[in-house]
Amino acid sequence: MFFILYYVVAVVVLILHFTGYLARQNLEWLVFVLALTVFPAVFYL
Repeated sequence: MFFILYYVVAVVVLILHFTGYLARQNLEWLVFVLALTVFPAVFYL
């Protein structure tokens, strides 16, 4: 359940990033937070 929610949030953040919404709202840091949460899982695997 957590993984599904995580992927939904990740997809929404990426869509908002590529449409430019995050830049207009000064929320680009969400992309970096998302990347930091993915890194430990990739590093562990």
